Amino acid sequence: MLESEEAARRLGVKLPTLYAYVSRGLLVSHPSDDSRRRLFDVEDVEQLARRSRGGRRVESRLASVTTGITQIRDDGPYYRGHPVTELASSTFEDVADLLWRTAPAPEDWAATRLPRPPNLDTSDLLRWVTVLCGAKDRLRADLRPELVVRASRRLITTMVDALPHATTDPAPSGRRSTAERLARHLVPAPVPVTARRELNRTTDMALVLLADHELATSTVAVRVAASTRADLYDATLAGLGTLAGPLHGGASQLAYALIVDAERNGVDRALNECLRWQRVLPGFGHSVYKHGDPRVTPLLECFARLARPDQGKLVASLIDLARDYDVPAPNVDLAIAAVAWATGMPTDAGRTIFTVARVAGWTAHYLEELVEKPLRFRARAVYATAD
Repeated sequence: MLESEEAARRLGVKLPTLYAYVSRGLLVSHPSDDSRRRLFDVEDVEQLARRSRGGRRVESRLASVTTGITQIRDDGPYYRGHPVTELASSTFEDVADLLWRTAPAPEDWAATRLPRPPNLDTSDLLRWVTVLCGAKDRLRADLRPELVVRASRRLITTMVDALPHATTDPAPSGRRSTAERLARHLVPAPVPVTARRELNRTTDMALVLLADHELATSTVAVRVAASTRADLYDATLAGLGTLAGPLHGGASQLAYALIVDAERNGVDRALNECLRWQRVLPGFGHSVYKHGDPRVTPLLECFARLARPDQGKLVASLIDLARDYDVPAPNVDLAIAAVAWATGMPTDAGRTIFTVARVAGWTAHYLEELVEKPLRFRARAVYATAD
């Protein structure tokens, strides 16, 4: 069943038009648990959409993907019906279990023993980890959900543990969370205990906020691989390959460079030069959130607690100047970049956090795709002769 906003989106109409269809008998709405919301049958909506196109099917559409994982609303993503801004204070492991609809299993968050990692760029290193984890999984073709989830937990932990530059701080007693492990690699310098706790909480929040975002490009790639019944490791490689593009996973690294340039040369010059050569400001605007990315606020609040006063003032000036010139509001990439810059993380830290977090979302979509008809993603080409 579809909620009103999603039904209207599929039909390409506004909500008043959708309700007009109901009053004219073209659609039937159904009650939900919330008396203020109405639901619509997916097939009824699709039939009406085809009728509005004169009965023609859209041949270029890969598939109609119905998902119960993430819904994007004006106030941000909802994971399994829970606003991500409310889940932001949860642990990454708990949110991953929510996405996967599985019970907690702390013992499964253990790294696979691998050879000493080679000296690679982080993106290549994470692909190397995925290939080797798959090679060491003797029954990787067993696609039972509980085994897929177990493999995903191991893969995520192994990715984090393979990262270079672990901190020299004494390791905390007991099992470390994904956020603690990740923060210790990304900020290797010794950090006071209170600041380390704040850094761990911020890393956890970033992982939660980035875990899924509905049918993002890399997620579609994972679902396409899942539809061929590729195993989790090969499907993850499809997502990693798509994420490697600078227009998807690399935006926070560009935003980090913008902040560094603003620190070195001043905010005005940094923004002007960025617009001169890139034509857009990385870390600003979002194709989905026209009135601002709701994930920004909790991360900037963490940034304010971690940053020095001069760092906070610089980022605030950057945002204020962009707003004064009607640049779209900052997005989550700028917030992640600001946290990484203020804490001394490497320039590609945002991409690394994004990748580790998104493996959880990819796994949820992978599992959901396994119950669909195989090989359903088949586009139609329009043949044209060359000039």
